[in-house]
Amino acid sequence: MKTYDAVVIGGGPAGLTAALYLVRAGVRTLLVEKLSPGGQVLMTEEIENYPGFPKGIKGYEMVDLFVEHLSSYQLDRISDEVRTIAHEDGVYRLSIADEVVEAKSVILASGARYKRVGTPGEELFTGRGVSYCALCDGNFFKGKTVAVIGGGNSALEESLYLSRLVEKLYLIHRRDEFRGAKCYQDKCTTHPKIQVVRSTVVDEIVGDPFKGVTGVKLSNKKTGEKSELAVDGVFVFVGFEPVASFVPAGLACDKSGFVITDCEMCTNLPGFFAAGDVRSKNCRQVATAVGDGATAATAAYAYLEHLHA
Repeated sequence: MKTYDAVVIGGGPAGLTAALYLVRAGVRTLLVEKLSPGGQVLMTEEIENYPGFPKGIKGYEMVDLFVEHLSSYQLDRISDEVRTIAHEDGVYRLSIADEVVEAKSVILASGARYKRVGTPGEELFTGRGVSYCALCDGNFFKGKTVAVIGGGNSALEESLYLSRLVEKLYLIHRRDEFRGAKCYQDKCTTHPKIQVVRSTVVDEIVGDPFKGVTGVKLSNKKTGEKSELAVDGVFVFVGFEPVASFVPAGLACDKSGFVITDCEMCTNLPGFFAAGDVRSKNCRQVATAVGDGATAATAAYAYLEHLHA
């Protein structure tokens, strides 16, 4: 059984940054990433709000730079998923694929999944007209027509943000009443650029696989009436969920399952840290993930130093 000072779970910006800080400090580290490094960044066509790239940078290009920076350091890697984590006798035992490894500390940077509507065309056009982040992708739709799917605070707030950029916005909600705060409801329902479409579901997102989204097919839940709207993009805001089904027993999480930490990324379990989108927080951006990763690694290093003292 291999033993590490630290295991970093997740190869997105938070995990890659944490691993970089740890190996530079001489910590024996294992990085576990189920898929290719990058996480949600790989779903983003272009990132325009990361400091240092005034002309923007494509998501995969940013990931390549992160990986290149890390490649010159000695780092063990496993390309698989963590199945379980047990905390026994002050050591974390992680079941990964067909092996078990031990770690004195763990940084959980497994991220979060955007909840999807599940409608035909959604997966096909993700990154080519379908987006889950108005702040990230809104500028690509300046002066265009978009649809927003959702009825909570996120959908309403992001609709108001997008209304500054787009020419027309259809806010599509499957119920009669929104779940979001009334102040946001009032602003959306009276905004000249926003047309609210109630009691309606999206049956299909349509378009050209090479050119992107061209429209959405709809059904009214009350009347059964079918219709189609011509749009250049679709923003989905129906919530998201943490990738954290394997966390150790006793780890404190909020009601949605996101891991609760303090400002140093420490959880309620000794030697267990969390960084990035898996944390319970409001802002989920590449910049904050990088900051979380650096902070978590620094806290983990201090924890390990205390163990060795």
